[in-house]
Amino acid sequence: MSQSWQPSPTESPLDDPTALAKFGGLDVVAKLIVEGYMVGQHKSPFKGSSVEFVEHRQYYPGDEIRHIDWRAYGKTGKYYIKEFEEETNLRSYLLVDGSGSMAYGQSTLTKFDYARQLAAALGYLLISQRDAVGLMTFDTKVREQIDPAAREMNFQRITQSLSNWQPGEETSLSTVFAEMIPLIKRRSLVILISDFFDELAPLTEALKQFQHARHEVILFQIVTPEEEDFPFTHPTQFRSLERDAHRLLVDPHRLRQTYLQQYRDFTDQLARICGNAGVDYLKLTTAEPYHTPLGAYLDSRTKRRGTE
Repeated sequence: MSQSWQPSPTESPLDDPTALAKFGGLDVVAKLIVEGYMVGQHKSPFKGSSVEFVEHRQYYPGDEIRHIDWRAYGKTGKYYIKEFEEETNLRSYLLVDGSGSMAYGQSTLTKFDYARQLAAALGYLLISQRDAVGLMTFDTKVREQIDPAAREMNFQRITQSLSNWQPGEETSLSTVFAEMIPLIKRRSLVILISDFFDELAPLTEALKQFQHARHEVILFQIVTPEEEDFPFTHPTQFRSLERDAHRLLVDPHRLRQTYLQQYRDFTDQLARICGNAGVDYLKLTTAEPYHTPLGAYLDSRTKRRGTE
């Protein structure tokens, strides 16, 4: 008889991305991630950056009852309305890579599954903050585009699109990013979610194009623990997950040192490129809990708002 997964007394399901996938659809998982994170931070996801409290004024017939400050009523016996100042809503796009290499996963869920759970959580967080969020999925080209909107229905469209989509063919990131930029009509926050396994020189130019269009960019690089540590010990056949499905039998002992050096050089260079371009960058393994990227995103927004 099968048994359902149960966390240990010291373990939260929010700490295990693989276990989270068993809790329901992508929309349910996203809400669990965000609301669990916010409870842990003693914050409400529904108090967003786009609406700020300004002052009280006396209640007048016709005012919305939901804006009455009941705490002030308890102290004074009079009805006061909380007035809010609307700020310009943040517009954002989630750009999610579904190329062949994102299908890899061994000890954890695949990079693609991690990426779409992360994208769904960020989408729910943005909608909860009354910000407009849209989606672009891509492999060799843009596969689906959902324009930004600050409505619950848009979140449902985003999670449905991510749920129905599977990794496809190989991609040139710089080429597909060049296709995306004209599709983003207004200045936006662009959240890129990919493993970024591509040539770095053209990727650098693509990031410059996003910035030339005055977009803010956050880059989340998704990798697996195996890509980080290369723990293989026996002769292993490695198969490309891109379209050519190339196979290569190697001795991991001979390859390990060279692989790890080249891999670390690549990720270090990617981090430097982002730093030089003023792009926020975070590398995540598919074993890491989602509160790490959520915290990084919120810190990034706080930092930017402090300089505006």
